[in-house]
Amino acid sequence: MEARRALITGASSGIGREFALQLARQGYTITGVARREDKLRELIGELPGDQHGYLVADLSSGAGVQSVTDALARQQVNLLVNNAGYSVFAPFFESELALQQNILNVNCGAVVTLAHAFLRQAQRGDALINLASVVSYLPTPAQPMYSASKAFVAALSECLWAEQRARGVYVMGLCPGVTETEFISTASGGAADGSNLPGAMTQPVAAVVAEALVALRKRRKAIVVTGRVNRAMLWLPRLLSRHRLIKVLAVAGDPERML
Repeated sequence: MEARRALITGASSGIGREFALQLARQGYTITGVARREDKLRELIGELPGDQHGYLVADLSSGAGVQSVTDALARQQVNLLVNNAGYSVFAPFFESELALQQNILNVNCGAVVTLAHAFLRQAQRGDALINLASVVSYLPTPAQPMYSASKAFVAALSECLWAEQRARGVYVMGLCPGVTETEFISTASGGAADGSNLPGAMTQPVAAVVAEALVALRKRRKAIVVTGRVNRAMLWLPRLLSRHRLIKVLAVAGDPERML
């Protein structure tokens, strides 16, 4: 039987890297995509098997995205993990507009383009995982563009899940919460790392990916929220008015006050 192939964006660290490790152990041939070639080389060297590869691409640029769509056109891919994405903890009006637009390019633009390219070549049994977030449903004022972009990804994933069912192609919107990755440190410019958060609120990256892969096998839900605490937090919009919810999240999601 031909090996299953998975292409993972943002594979050099965090959730993307863990997807590569766990999927390789399950027999997938991995193509990792990221900007940092040294990290990709390091990852490929850790994967079992010798058929894996990588592609250096910056998904904030049209050329970078095109290189990945070209890769999808060259060879059948059974699973695309649209994981690349980032945020910044900075007031929207104070930061450069180009920076905010760049978040949109990576978190939404690249996701749309790669999802479209993947689904054009997908066959029955294949799957697409788009990385959304609990902020899709719990928008945090400290990350306005990130929250908006992940709400977009979640809604897109739900719609594609319904659209692709007749084809036998599964689409998942994966919604982790705070995870043990470089995300907070990178978003805050090193000013915070999430270590001040209660342990129950932070999920190990291996646990996030393991839950996602269980859901991938079951293929039941469009939206998969990982971690009990995160699933419990999604009751907040039912318990609080929208006005009150935003006021609470303005404090809970502020790195200077909580993280």
